[in-house]
Amino acid sequence: MKISLIIPAYNEEKYIADCLDSVIKHTEGKLHEIIVIDNASFDRTHEIAKSVPGVRVVHESKKGLTRARQRGLEEATGDFLAYIDADTRMPKDWLKKVESIYVENSKAVCVSGPYHYYDGSGFMTALMHACWWLSAPITYRIVGYMVLGGNFVAKKDALVAMGGFDKNIEFFGEDTNIARRLSEHGDVIFRMDFFIHSSSRRFQSEGLIKTNVAYVMNLLWEIIFHKPFSQEYKDVRLDPNK
Repeated sequence: MKISLIIPAYNEEKYIADCLDSVIKHTEGKLHEIIVIDNASFDRTHEIAKSVPGVRVVHESKKGLTRARQRGLEEATGDFLAYIDADTRMPKDWLKKVESIYVENSKAVCVSGPYHYYDGSGFMTALMHACWWLSAPITYRIVGYMVLGGNFVAKKDALVAMGGFDKNIEFFGEDTNIARRLSEHGDVIFRMDFFIHSSSRRFQSEGLIKTNVAYVMNLLWEIIFHKPFSQEYKDVRLDPNK
């Protein structure tokens, strides 16, 4: 499998080095390429990422997660594109699981799985882990597709066939949008044992309940109405300048 790993990064100087270190350590040179999309950062993200051997840094001047994802799609040369967040840390068997899941599922166009959190209090970490187990398997069984934006690997030709990433979506709802549209081209697999370690910083800064409500509402809106609930969604398709 020729896997291109793509890491969107906006002002991630505190996290990007540990992320890349874990990638280099646990993939052992088996990735086709590693690309960091510097998404209009104004800190040392670009400098730190560029200093890591084997890592290609691409500057995307227009800020936005989906714009960074799309730039990665356009830059990557692998047959499979893996997307992880800049504050994640890859477990040692991550790459082997990708390969085995695709072997087991010949119709799969995407594989994804949950976060395991490496920081925060013990109580919060346990609570968030429980939330994953209580919600994700049921949702996936009912809906039939699920993607976590910070931990998924998709076939490049399927991403191209679906028209790439929706750059009108700023943040919330973008992963469900990816899952829904990819499901039209094959199976979207979500496995609880295919996890990646992640920071819980968003839950710590914005609150556990508020953040979870935002994710749930945007997931439901994307499934039912095919657009996110969040006001950050800006429909500019009729604007020829966008």
